[in-house]
Amino acid sequence: MSSESIHGYSDRISVSSGQRIRFMVSAEGGTSYRADIVRLIRGDTNPKGPGPKEELIETSISNEYPARYQPVYAGSHVLIDDPAQLLNLGIAITLHAFIMPTTAGKGAQGILARWDPELRMGWAMVIDEQRQLALWIGDGVGHSLRVAAPTPLLDNVWYSAGTSYDSSTGRAIIDLRPLVNSVNSLVGPVAILPAPITHETITQQIKFSAESQMVFAGWASGSSATGATIVDGHYNGKIDRPCVYARALGAAEFDALATGREAGGVGPIARWDFANEIASSSIASDKVTDTSGNNLNGRCINMPARGMTGHTWAGRSEHFIHAPAEYGAIHFHDDDLEDADWKPDFELEIADSMRSGAYAARLRIRDAIDYIPFFVRPVTARPTAKIAFLAPTASYMAYANEHMGVGAGIEAIIGRTAVVQQQDLYLYEHPELALSTYDVHSDGSGVCYSSRLRPIPNMRPNYRHETGSLWGFAADLDLVGWLEAKAYAYDVITDEDLHLEGTTLINSYKVVITGTHPEYYSSAMLDALETFLIAGGRLMYLGGNGFYWVTSYFPGKPHLIEVRKGEGGSRAWQARPGEYYHSTTGERGGVWRNRARPPQKLVGVGFAAQGFDYSSSYRRMPDSRDHDTRFIFDGVPDDELIGDFGLVGGGAAGHEVDRYDLSLGTPANARLVATSEGHSDSYQRVVEEILFTYPGAGGTQDPGVRADIVYFPTLGGGAVFSTGSIAWCGSLSHNNYDNNVSRITANVLDHFMADDRLPST
Repeated sequence: MSSESIHGYSDRISVSSGQRIRFMVSAEGGTSYRADIVRLIRGDTNPKGPGPKEELIETSISNEYPARYQPVYAGSHVLIDDPAQLLNLGIAITLHAFIMPTTAGKGAQGILARWDPELRMGWAMVIDEQRQLALWIGDGVGHSLRVAAPTPLLDNVWYSAGTSYDSSTGRAIIDLRPLVNSVNSLVGPVAILPAPITHETITQQIKFSAESQMVFAGWASGSSATGATIVDGHYNGKIDRPCVYARALGAAEFDALATGREAGGVGPIARWDFANEIASSSIASDKVTDTSGNNLNGRCINMPARGMTGHTWAGRSEHFIHAPAEYGAIHFHDDDLEDADWKPDFELEIADSMRSGAYAARLRIRDAIDYIPFFVRPVTARPTAKIAFLAPTASYMAYANEHMGVGAGIEAIIGRTAVVQQQDLYLYEHPELALSTYDVHSDGSGVCYSSRLRPIPNMRPNYRHETGSLWGFAADLDLVGWLEAKAYAYDVITDEDLHLEGTTLINSYKVVITGTHPEYYSSAMLDALETFLIAGGRLMYLGGNGFYWVTSYFPGKPHLIEVRKGEGGSRAWQARPGEYYHSTTGERGGVWRNRARPPQKLVGVGFAAQGFDYSSSYRRMPDSRDHDTRFIFDGVPDDELIGDFGLVGGGAAGHEVDRYDLSLGTPANARLVATSEGHSDSYQRVVEEILFTYPGAGGTQDPGVRADIVYFPTLGGGAVFSTGSIAWCGSLSHNNYDNNVSRITANVLDHFMADDRLPST
């Protein structure tokens, strides 16, 4: 394997003329690298296809750049601002928090710390190497102490955790009390748990000082090249209502804190209530508020999970706005990442001459190459074509850096040996690049946030999915290549644009075309497409399993999405009870079908089955011969199989397929013009439709396992054409784009581009 390596990301994914986009790069194995801008037309390297194609664009950034390595510092935590040094305590201290550790045995982890690990200076309440709650104290000149509770902590159990130290007497106390009710922990109150412990000892008399920044869920260990605080000792688990006293509490006072009462006497110097930011609908905030009056406020780094059940959760309310006092926890992970925080290497201003399309910064260092994709869109409200390709960037983000291809059990899901790419191996070797919403954190909890401000090696024009076929961004270039080959004028817009701008973005287009897998959709995006169709717009849904997962963007941070996988849906993990509501918007997560917005209502078809061994073909149905639908099949013989060829599994109907279903909202006037056949038993009906397990749910026996092609007109002269298959666009290029899948797609697009009002029946 080559020793060279180069990876990067951009600060934006969608730009228009006059706007600027910055690129961050990390390179190893050489002294310089080459950067160019290319327009991407095709990405598939499959020898059965037309091959990859890109166009070099002359820009000001085309140059050699110094190679430098830029590290990534993953792990979520909270940094506390203390400009008056109120927490620089040197005589006595008490640290208290409610905690639920999730990997207590992984090594030393900071809970509340103002600790310099090199100088052994400051103070920290930690979980030590023996799974024990411990207090660390040090003066930075050779005097330090460590005191720990004798009983190890259990994972996924809530505790009242307290430590205190008085330097004038040398007295140290560790107070640890399990706080388990019927619902808040992994085990219930009938389980035998360690008895409450108040471990008191007399030790060294150390007048300690603390100059490092205070951290929740780790400790500060230095500064990055950008000046950011580097944190080590990351904690996995929840923290609820931490506080600091400038005096040493005793056993009776710890008992009061454990039961939610005041300790008595002088109050805390700082008390943080993580539920304080809960507003009327969400807690989309990075802020952590000190309610003591001393304004020792903080900010979350790398997006720990909020809207999480705390130690007082009683299981009666599932939404944090209904019981905010029960949602006072933040869940931290050592593999969270919001922003890689690299220094920029170069910046590009989008010239008027750069037509709308898919582009990338192409990076080369010796034999290594990387692409940083981005899209050039037209200036707002100034379309340059009748057609808009709506790039499903929310879905790209949801799958960003997915690790399923190197995980156990993937062969059982895809029905074949997994194909592992160099990008997959790189991600496996570099967990600091963080995870996708298809992965679980190191503590087993699901990944509910995903950011694009990091290298995303599996979002590249030539990346192949574990099934061996293209997926996501790379697969959507098959559609871009077809539009180019057929000389259609088109603009490219993105999910992010649609979410932020709504129908204003698309109402000047005659036709909007989706990508192959627009799975992740926000309510704003659904509303925009509905409004577009009602107003006479035409939509071509050329994919499968679309409009499926409820997705939200962090307000003011379009680089960050949230997904909470609920009880239904084909899911790699499921949110824990009480944690189905999005912290970013306050809406319930899960699949849109369970929010009464199944895809059938919008596009006539919805997710029916998945299978990855091979793709099949379609056969025309009687509706295809009606007067209003004949145009779809102009030039296609009546008895010809549709799409019995292609680069995705060998056919046009496959991978994930959608079905016409009147019971789920397919409009009554929708025409079922073709349906797939010949799927294997590796294709199984989606789990949300299986109320009881029974044999015969595979593709050879279950008629519900199929892809349907549907057409229907809408109010206002609009129309929808849906192919119901991820594999459809992989068949467009067959026989140099001369095939029935290509012809049908062109027939519909030409018809939709016409200015005539379409029949409404």
